[in-house]
Amino acid sequence: MTVANPEPRPRTLGELRASGHVQRPVKDEIRENLLGALRDGRDPWPGIVGFGETVLPQLERALIAGHDVVLLGERGQGKTRLLRTLPLLLDEWTPVIEGSELGEHPYEPITPASIRRAAELGDALPVAWRHRSERYAEKLATPDTSVADLVGDVDPVKVAEGRSLGDPETIHFGLVPRAHRGIVAVNELPDLAERIQVSLLNVMEERDIQVRGYTLRLPLDVLLVASANPEDYTNRGRIITPLKDRFGAEIRTHYPSELADEVAVIEQEAQLRAEVPDHLLEILARFTRLLRESPSVDQRSGVSARFAVAAAETVGAAAVHRGAVLGEADPTARPVDLGTVVEVLRGKIEFESGEEGRELEVLEHLLRRATADTVRERLGGLDLAPLVAAIESGSPVVTGERVAAKDLLGELPELAVFDALADRLGAETVGARASAVELALEGLYLARRIAKDPDDDGQLVYS
Repeated sequence: MTVANPEPRPRTLGELRASGHVQRPVKDEIRENLLGALRDGRDPWPGIVGFGETVLPQLERALIAGHDVVLLGERGQGKTRLLRTLPLLLDEWTPVIEGSELGEHPYEPITPASIRRAAELGDALPVAWRHRSERYAEKLATPDTSVADLVGDVDPVKVAEGRSLGDPETIHFGLVPRAHRGIVAVNELPDLAERIQVSLLNVMEERDIQVRGYTLRLPLDVLLVASANPEDYTNRGRIITPLKDRFGAEIRTHYPSELADEVAVIEQEAQLRAEVPDHLLEILARFTRLLRESPSVDQRSGVSARFAVAAAETVGAAAVHRGAVLGEADPTARPVDLGTVVEVLRGKIEFESGEEGRELEVLEHLLRRATADTVRERLGGLDLAPLVAAIESGSPVVTGERVAAKDLLGELPELAVFDALADRLGAETVGARASAVELALEGLYLARRIAKDPDDDGQLVYS
């Protein structure tokens, strides 16, 4: 990301000294900015949901202590999102030696080229300003990652230009040194080959690197953070003991513990193409939580928050699809759209080996439970007996993927309970009222007070 420098700032080393600028190590910078945010009552972690009483206090203490951090947790628990908020704790702008390969501070050049320039130019050494978004480097650990990727290697182009192999300026620096005075994040650290993990030992303990036996030692100023799945179930690799020992803090993440947090994650992350009422988001959140508790699902793998997000997007897409076919101008998702979640997303769930062939049955059962629980929570105390009586007297209700919201409402009898139902669920539009009615009908069906059967056209008939 490129960010325009909004203010005139010192452009030479002399001007920088005259301005009174004070150099701070990156961990001190993060510590002081974090403490400032906490004192001022500002949220240092925008967009992080469900960790307020558990993970975030642990992470804050680790950063105040100046520790490197590894986050342990199952997939889809927000580890990467949390790591990507760390740059917000850096100063918005920081001075660097203009043109330096590693973004060194003008007060402290560390590469031979920058040291030589600083000696030659003195206070005329040019200064540039780097935004905090440029001080965060992220690497997804893969088995083919090399030491050269992380630390560096000899650059054959520089050698071909006439420099000798012993010249430190022939080195092409890797990701870690290029993140000097910033943050390095390694995602899925156990996937990194063990011999490659060894290359990080010096970075974390001595805070320097060596490349292919060169005598050059670079005193790096970095915060190293990583994410990993718990080692007790991953067969892909492990964090080697010496490297694990060098992390000052090991913090366990978790899925949202409260239903409201689960819904908030969906609302924050989902890119919805149609209106999806709150009661449907609650059903999807409850469905996700039931999957995480089910003995039929492999809990060592976990059920990612991305499942609930993708489910909400799928339900919204089903509403848009119906709107395109039936000519609805403002499509709204309805409970009938929930069935698409089971068909489309079952591949995102890993089942226990004994459940082979029963996957759809398990998903459909848990979705019904989530719907019933939501009906009890949302419609508890609302008298739906008049609706039951109307259906029993010969007024069946037909709905389905090919039934428009206005057609569904048009076939309903005139009952005051529908207004009460709309008020309870905050349904103001035609689509939202149809969604509310379907929720009540599905709740009555699950309570075995009415029947539900498909007709010859594949639609659903509540009778």
